[in-house]
Amino acid sequence: MKVNRIVCNVEVQQTAQAQRFYHDVLGLELLMDHGWIRTYGTDQAMTVQISFAQEGGSGTSVPDLSIEVDDVDAACAAMKATGFAVEYGPVDEPWGVRRFYVRDPFGKLVNILAHCSSAARA
Repeated sequence: MKVNRIVCNVEVQQTAQAQRFYHDVLGLELLMDHGWIRTYGTDQAMTVQISFAQEGGSGTSVPDLSIEVDDVDAACAAMKATGFAVEYGPVDEPWGVRRFYVRDPFGKLVNILAHCSSAARA
């Protein structure tokens, strides 16, 4: 048996509210829409991962989601320009990522990150 995919399901009252944050700002495609569920993603292969944490690192809260992007600073600027408040960062972490925290329209804490080669890996 091999796990092919893990999908994070977030319970919300109005699925359409995800559009601005996940599609308009982050650029994810709407892959499925049944009204009661909307799935955003890409047609690129994603690796299977699931994390369990006691903290978010650097003394931060554990984020509900982590989303890897190719340009953290551009993502941060887009979030701010769209009115989403950044709660932490952007910062280069000692384990080799640059990241920031922002809350999505549902109040979920989202860790937006990119792996960076210049940071020391711990």
